[in-house]
Amino acid sequence: ADSIRVERGKPLFAQTCAACHGADGKGNKQLGAPNLADKTWLYGAGEAAIIEGVTRGRNNQMPAHKDLLTPAKIHLLTAYVYSLSQQK
Repeated sequence: ADSIRVERGKPLFAQTCAACHGADGKGNKQLGAPNLADKTWLYGAGEAAIIEGVTRGRNNQMPAHKDLLTPAKIHLLTAYVYSLSQQK
């Protein structure tokens, strides 16, 4: 992931995603929010799969954010989420 996009995506994650997925991205089983910081991808790995999940939502569990975030912000968020799974 591009380090500049990752840094710009971090505050968007805190605003948009952390309430369900946790500040560290490790998920919340009680809410059904998966861990985003491991190497397990439930709906496919990579940028396209993350963009689709953020844009359209997932299984009536995660709300779609296409009307809340611009495409540019979705790309920044995607870079940050992808980076979570790449950390050791």
